[in-house]
Amino acid sequence: MPTTLIAFLGACTLIAASPGPSTVLIIKQSLHSRRSGFLTVLGNETGVFVWGVVAALGLTALLTASEIAYDVMRIGGAVVLVAFGVQALRQARRAKGADDDSGWESTGRTGWAAYRAGLLLNLANPKAAVFALSFLPQFVPEGAPHLPTMVGLAALWAVYEIGYYGLYVWFVGRLRAVLSRAGVRRRLEQISGGVLLLLGVRMALES
Repeated sequence: MPTTLIAFLGACTLIAASPGPSTVLIIKQSLHSRRSGFLTVLGNETGVFVWGVVAALGLTALLTASEIAYDVMRIGGAVVLVAFGVQALRQARRAKGADDDSGWESTGRTGWAAYRAGLLLNLANPKAAVFALSFLPQFVPEGAPHLPTMVGLAALWAVYEIGYYGLYVWFVGRLRAVLSRAGVRRRLEQISGGVLLLLGVRMALES
């Protein structure tokens, strides 16, 4: 079991280190405040745990078996990504000409909105559901009860990523003196918005 857990945490590290929509959103939200960034992380990891439980119950197989259901979820996920991208670009436009931190903070999210954004982005991604279904069973030891072990691994995965992405939030906070400059923060919003838009378009066009 210890060997399995080490391998599992190593795999979790590789997964978290792979750039994706969640990483972009977490960094974007951390530009506003550490609180906003951390609550986005909590929302995202709630989604990770939910998909893990769904996979443990075998319900994800229904999604993969139905092309229509998968496509509906894929298009919904693309809409969510595009909406977040447009929102980031609008925030960058509103921040134009702002030279003080208060103007920047006014574009930040409330705690619930930040949490909801992280949760929605994860739950709207059908790839996250399919990945959980293929990833977690690989680390269930032979002879171990399937359901509780899968749920436990899902919880460990989520908690581990909270710590991992929490480092991103901390690092962005440490660079706040630089990132709080109007030109820099506006450019970062534009970049994150553009990336989210591209990811949304790519998801919509995937078959």
